[in-house]
Amino acid sequence: MRNLVLTGFMGTGKTSVGRLVAERLGRPFVDMDALVEVRAGKPITRIFAEEGEPHFRAIEAALCRELSERSGLVIATGGGALIDPENRAVMAERGILVCLRADAEAVLSRVGSSTDRPLLQSADPQAAIARLLASREEAYAAIPWQVNTTGRSLEEIAEAVAGLADVQTLRVPHHEGAYEIHIGSGVLAYLGAILRATGVTPGARVVVVTNTVVEPLYAEQVETALRSAELRTTRVVIPDGEAHKILATVEQLYDAFLAADLDRSGLVVALGGGVTGDIAGFAAATYMRGVRLVQVPTTLLAMTDSSVGGKTGVDLPQGKNLVGAFKHPELVFIDVRVLDTLPAVEYRSGLAEVIKHGVVGDPVLFDALGRRLRDGDVPVTPELLARSILTKVGVVSEDPHEMGRRAVLNLGHTTAHALERLSRYTLRHGEAVSIGMVAASKLAVALEIADHDVSAAIENVLNVAGLPVRCPALPVASILGAMRHDKKRRGAGLRWILPQAIGAVGIYDDVPQRAVASVLAQMGAIADDR
Repeated sequence: MRNLVLTGFMGTGKTSVGRLVAERLGRPFVDMDALVEVRAGKPITRIFAEEGEPHFRAIEAALCRELSERSGLVIATGGGALIDPENRAVMAERGILVCLRADAEAVLSRVGSSTDRPLLQSADPQAAIARLLASREEAYAAIPWQVNTTGRSLEEIAEAVAGLADVQTLRVPHHEGAYEIHIGSGVLAYLGAILRATGVTPGARVVVVTNTVVEPLYAEQVETALRSAELRTTRVVIPDGEAHKILATVEQLYDAFLAADLDRSGLVVALGGGVTGDIAGFAAATYMRGVRLVQVPTTLLAMTDSSVGGKTGVDLPQGKNLVGAFKHPELVFIDVRVLDTLPAVEYRSGLAEVIKHGVVGDPVLFDALGRRLRDGDVPVTPELLARSILTKVGVVSEDPHEMGRRAVLNLGHTTAHALERLSRYTLRHGEAVSIGMVAASKLAVALEIADHDVSAAIENVLNVAGLPVRCPALPVASILGAMRHDKKRRGAGLRWILPQAIGAVGIYDDVPQRAVASVLAQMGAIADDR
């Protein structure tokens, strides 16, 4: 359990809020300033007077290191504790950093002419507050989560802070650096502050690319969050659906980017499902040879799969994702609350990818999903979503450009992409992947790569999830022909990812076409000899 660390200027309520949050969450509370005074045996004003501010800051830094080794705490820091970048980094390793904000007038009304504030020993406390706030603005803006306390009751502030306690942050390294994935509930309002914390400067141009389904639900909320962080926004709405994942849509985005005066100092926010993320990502990768990209996925499928790993692209008439580019985002920002508006059929489609990650590399995830599905619970909790994403992150980190191991994430995709194309993309991606995983597992059994129990377990979990496990009544020859357009083929052959056990898969390039045809026929495809 990560620490919840409250920082911010004096008078923002760190101690009062921290105590209330700790009580609500049932966690221990630590007031760093109070702990320093207890250990030093004297108030902070005397430490400043007798030993100087540098000595106090050294004590503070040592305490940051000490507390970062613990977990499950609610910590109220001193107002200057996390001004030091090293202290911020140390506390962020095992903590969620929250900066409480208040304007200068609110701060003055709360601290008044208090004599126990060594940095306010001035003839003009208001001027001293203004100077300190200005000098610390850059450091405070670097704190990821920002909560404004001006005009809000203690209970309201505590509720907002407590809502951040379960936020999970995953770090994805790649050859050019790294980016973070933030996962929380009800966190869309924090997007602007998070972008500022990643280094986006005030006044930067942000183009929000969304689709006709998501726009009325979340576009205004996202733009409000961006504008509150002093970012300039432009909204671009594209049609929804795989049928529009084509170069013509990308060209429309180029025109919109130019009309919005987007340059390389700005960024693109992709707000929507996997199709929107792929199109906006490809446009961001190629416009002006690349502008910054932020993924804000709104479907379970996009959250667990397409928004992570940097793959973007569009379809050609001959096949899916045949034109694309690798474009790592600056940030992936996930608010699981948006799943409340996701149609059940789309949720199930996303479940296929979560289940796939369990088969690929996490048997605990696979078993947990199976239990929750059989018990009738909501199958994907934020914790399980993070676990699913971590599986993909682990694979992607080893092979960022799909030159080797990353191919294991294509479990089920050889069949899935063919079925999607033949259905003219009326078959949802997750549904096609579900059928593809069953085909891969049966093929693994036929080739004596896996036991029958492995195939049965995969098919059972997918079936309980309400996903299809039978092949559409399409000719086997047509499916095999569509597979040959798959971009993952190797020469005349196809690359297959086949499960060996739950949590372990292998890459196979020499699978006999005869065996594939037999499995497809067993699953309901129309055999040539019928």
